[in-house]
Amino acid sequence: MRHFKTMLYPYLVWIGVMIVVPMLMIVMYAITQKGNDVTTFRFTLDNFAYFFSDAIFLDVLKRSLWIAILTTIVCILLGYPTAYFIANAHPNWHMRMVLLVTIPTWINMLVRTYAWMGILQDDGIINSFLGLLGLEPIKMLHTSFAVVLGMVYNFLPFMILQIHTSLTKMDKSLLEAANDLGADRLQRFLRVTLPLSMPGVISGITLVFLPAVSSFFIPKLLGGGQFVLIGNVIESQFLTSGNWNFGSAISMIMAVIIMISMYITKKVDRNVDERGV
Repeated sequence: MRHFKTMLYPYLVWIGVMIVVPMLMIVMYAITQKGNDVTTFRFTLDNFAYFFSDAIFLDVLKRSLWIAILTTIVCILLGYPTAYFIANAHPNWHMRMVLLVTIPTWINMLVRTYAWMGILQDDGIINSFLGLLGLEPIKMLHTSFAVVLGMVYNFLPFMILQIHTSLTKMDKSLLEAANDLGADRLQRFLRVTLPLSMPGVISGITLVFLPAVSSFFIPKLLGGGQFVLIGNVIESQFLTSGNWNFGSAISMIMAVIIMISMYITKKVDRNVDERGV
C-alpha cells in the first residue's frame, strides 16, 4: 500500500501542474481586472455581466449549442445503424470494420479538416463531379453545412465505438428469450436491444456534444471566419484581442454549461440503470 502511494505522487504532480494550476489561472483572470497600476488587480464580475448583456455573444452561444445538438443528433442517426451492423457482422469481418472506423482517428484532426476544405471548395472534387454531369457548382465551403459536416466526420467514430461496445456486451440470451416469447425482429429491437444499448448512446452523446460545443478550428476553417462559434470567440479574446480576462470568463461559462450537460447525461444514465436496463 505504501509503495502504491509512492507511485501515485508523480500523477498528482502532473495533474496539479497541467490541470489544477491552469484552471486556477482561468478563474483568477475571469474574476479580476487590472487596476490603475499595472501591478494591481481588482475583483469584479463585469466580464460575466458584459457577456450576458451583449446580444451578439448570446447569439453566438445559442448558435454553438444548436450546432453541437445538431451534430450530436446526426451522429446518433448515422452511428447507431453503423454500430448495429458492425456488432451483428460475421466474426471474420467484425474487427476489420472496427478498424475502418478507427483508422481516420489516427490522422490529426486538423489535417482531416483541411482535406474537407479541398473537397468542398468551389473547384473541389464534388463540384468537379457535378460539372461533369452538366450541373452548376454548389456553394458548400464557408457554410453551416460545411461546419456540421466537418464536426460529424470528426466526432462520428466516438459515437459508433461507444454504441458498438454496448451492443457487443449485450447478453444475447435475452434476444433468444424474446424470440421464444413470440417477439418479432422489430419488437426484439425496441424492447431489448435499444434499451440495453442506451448507456452506449449516452456515452456517445457526451463524447460528441462536449467537443462540438467548444470546437473552434473546424468552424474557423470550414466556416471561413463567417461562421463564428463560442470557441472562436474565446480564441480571438486570447490570441487577437489580448483580453485574457474576458476570454477566461467565457471559458468559465462554457465549463459550467459542460458540467451541467455532463450531470444531465449522468443522471439519465443512472435512471436507465435503475430501471434494470
